[in-house]
Amino acid sequence: MRLRAALTVFTSLGAVVLPFVAVAPAAARPPTVRSRTVLAGPARFQVLTPELIRLEYAADGHFEDGATFNVVGRDAPVPKFRARSDHGWLVITTDRLTLRYREGSGPFSPANTTVTLRVAGRSVTAHPAWPAPPGQCDFATACQAEDGRIAGGESVNYDHTGFTGRGFTADHGQVTAADSWTVTGVPADGEYTLRVRYANGGGQARTLSASANGVSTGRLTFAPTTNWDTWAVASIPVRLNAGTNTIGTTCAPGDTCNVNLDSVAVTTAGAGYPTTSTTPAPPADQPGQLGGWTRGLDAYPNQAGTDVGAYRLHPGILNRQGWSLLDDTYTALRTADGWAAARPQRRGAYQDGYFFGYGHDYQQALKDLRTLTGPAVMLPKWAFGVWFSEYNAFTAGEYENSLVPAFRAHDVPLDNLVVDTDWKSPQQWDGWNWNPALFPDPQAFLDWAKGQRLNVALNVHAGIDASDPRFAQAQQTAGGALQRAAQCFSPTCYRFDWADPRQAKAWFDLHEPFQQQGVRQWWLDWCCTDSVVDLPGLTPDSWINELYAENTDAQALRGFVLARIGASFEDYRGAPAAGPWGEHRSTVHFTGDTDPTWQALAYAAQLNPAEAAIGLPYVSNDIGSFKGRHLPDDLYARWVQLGVFSPILRLHSDHGDRLPWQYGAAQDPAANALRLREALVPYTYTLAWQAHRTGMPITRPLYLDYPEYDEAYRDPSEYLYGPDVLVAPVTTPGDVAAREIWFPPGRWTDYFTGATYTGPATTTLRVPLDRMPVFVKAGGIIPQQPGRSSVNADPAGPLTLTVYAGADGDFTLYNDAGEGTGYARGEYSQTPISYRSAGSVTIGADRGTYPGRPSGRSYAVDLVGVAAPGRVTVDGHRLPQTSADSAMPGWWYDPGTATLHIRTEALPTGAPHVITQSSGRYGDTTSG
Repeated sequence: MRLRAALTVFTSLGAVVLPFVAVAPAAARPPTVRSRTVLAGPARFQVLTPELIRLEYAADGHFEDGATFNVVGRDAPVPKFRARSDHGWLVITTDRLTLRYREGSGPFSPANTTVTLRVAGRSVTAHPAWPAPPGQCDFATACQAEDGRIAGGESVNYDHTGFTGRGFTADHGQVTAADSWTVTGVPADGEYTLRVRYANGGGQARTLSASANGVSTGRLTFAPTTNWDTWAVASIPVRLNAGTNTIGTTCAPGDTCNVNLDSVAVTTAGAGYPTTSTTPAPPADQPGQLGGWTRGLDAYPNQAGTDVGAYRLHPGILNRQGWSLLDDTYTALRTADGWAAARPQRRGAYQDGYFFGYGHDYQQALKDLRTLTGPAVMLPKWAFGVWFSEYNAFTAGEYENSLVPAFRAHDVPLDNLVVDTDWKSPQQWDGWNWNPALFPDPQAFLDWAKGQRLNVALNVHAGIDASDPRFAQAQQTAGGALQRAAQCFSPTCYRFDWADPRQAKAWFDLHEPFQQQGVRQWWLDWCCTDSVVDLPGLTPDSWINELYAENTDAQALRGFVLARIGASFEDYRGAPAAGPWGEHRSTVHFTGDTDPTWQALAYAAQLNPAEAAIGLPYVSNDIGSFKGRHLPDDLYARWVQLGVFSPILRLHSDHGDRLPWQYGAAQDPAANALRLREALVPYTYTLAWQAHRTGMPITRPLYLDYPEYDEAYRDPSEYLYGPDVLVAPVTTPGDVAAREIWFPPGRWTDYFTGATYTGPATTTLRVPLDRMPVFVKAGGIIPQQPGRSSVNADPAGPLTLTVYAGADGDFTLYNDAGEGTGYARGEYSQTPISYRSAGSVTIGADRGTYPGRPSGRSYAVDLVGVAAPGRVTVDGHRLPQTSADSAMPGWWYDPGTATLHIRTEALPTGAPHVITQSSGRYGDTTSG
């Protein structure tokens, strides 16, 4: 299986690197400068952009020039910079920052490395601190089990009491389940005691194998404890070296396993169990942190931990302090055959990281992140329409004769049909065959869906049962390596190690027959089966998500997967050292199974813009929440409204009511919201292109555009949908809800009422159920399509341009074939659209082309916030004044909303067109 074509392995960046084998800090020497690279003994710096510098320390003199799983782009144009030695300090200066490193002083630390930059007009000096290695702890302290290096199916759990730290680990009887720690500060060579705090409520003694520095030290025996909430200590002697050692526990063949581990400690013989812990926990809610990420919002305590509903975000690269360090030290390397390999063992210290020094130019930080880690996947156009799924055993007949016809009967659009787990047999959870009771003729069902312009996605879980007719072939393809899974809902389930090329091939071979039948998309619901990615330096979610994208790319389609991100099933709340930095290349973030609460809605509203901090533009919440059968009308309507201005709108539930016609007061607000979502596809698709090309997210935290206003940081659920649309989701109950809104500088028009507000100002509005607080900035241009069909209904259909007067504005509309990889070869068009407050709208000629590009198109141009005109012209030809119910080209004016409506005939898309209106200047409308 090959890595995606866009992710290239690069060659050496030009520095002449002489061998350096000393493991102690080298004496200072003049720096060597070549191209973007500055070499000072074992310290290497590469200036990638004026704000972004790579810092690499290799005590053994071996620097890494190849791509890592995260970093695929160090080849940006070389920026201007200067490097010099100054009284024992190496000084590197760009036009945005100055880095200083004390030459010959060893690995980078806050004491020997500083970076000075401007933040909000002030000079700030950063002292970047490098994270401790994963699983590291001190001698004679408690090493938390959950923060060790878990592998082989060992998982972090929370379903008992009395543990310390953030949880405990369990092997669940899974052979190969393991945990390990790096213990520093061992005082001398000699005999010590490895102590393990554990619970064993199984009623009989259990064993695990122990090791030190890769050598077996025998078996740990765990006597029974009163129950699983009672903890005891087991011990075994170990021989260690002075300094740093690696210790571990494993459920090995011959062990009886099934033990929960809270922590381990290495002490002198006879010492008591330590109460101090030095194992670093996953970072979250750091000082100055802006946004961040989480694997999901699942509301199950044994996944979410003890803080269900009190979610904490792991940091991204955005920080109000103006800088961030992305540590890539432990990330696996990409190999020439398209796979990955662990970093080689090093003699002496090694560090590899990237200093982002952006000040408050957060947009530049995201552009630099894109440069470094590659562009976000460009999703197919249909992804931005309406998705529907439900955990319910629908039959093909019910889809064809009831469910989809109901969408059509209620004039509600539908583009994507997601079939949850019941489609499978012989096992509902881990089967790889159609359930004939539900889908007696799968090909006919898929052909029907295609005729309805519906894309079909299937839910899959992370295993296969031995009873499956396809199991034998999967096991043969995997070379016999598939193992029984300890955690699975099927009775004889087997798991995969997706880091093994043979097992990965076996996994994707299971998908192939369905893809040949016409299944377009996959939803990996890695919630409950303990498949693994057992290769150091790979984030499990990120790796399997990328493999899914590659698998779809190979079909000449746009590869992505709907899945959780950034961690693994085994450690849901973890933050692997390799991080989430590759997720934007392959993933729509499925945020998991949420509770039907206002709190969950509020947090979903925050998460959409928050994940900009890792460069991820695509977040997909269960709109309406997974749990809860029938919601209160106000909660349901507000969920759907949030979905309209989310990257993805996907209705989903567990046997719940999530369709507008299943409600009373919420029916019309929800149906109208879904129609609006469909209408906005041309706008949203252009935002997706911007995300792909620039790194700017679809849902933008306010501080990206207004970084020097304190108010831009106060409400994480208020955001911009693209550059000119302000969104403040309602997340509190009531048919009329109060919503405090901060308006940034400028003139803002209520999308639904036409009322205008001038910022900067904070206002509390009362918002009825049929409206949502959405405002467009003066000069904003919003392209829309008819909202009652589907994304692919008529590529040459009419286009509405809603233009908000009060300031000049520009928008460049993006379009392509909507699917396939032609866009990557330049097969797309861009249409510049401008408004000038003197009274004209210019629709430029399409720049570029693609298969199926329409040669002509009619336009509806709605100018909001203008006075009544005397006349209207299109390309110099006067339009007649008509009425709202006329189908002919012309114009009419609505004084109630101060909106001029203009309708044109079909105009050639290869030529520019100018629409003018005289006397129709900007006019005051109802003011807020």
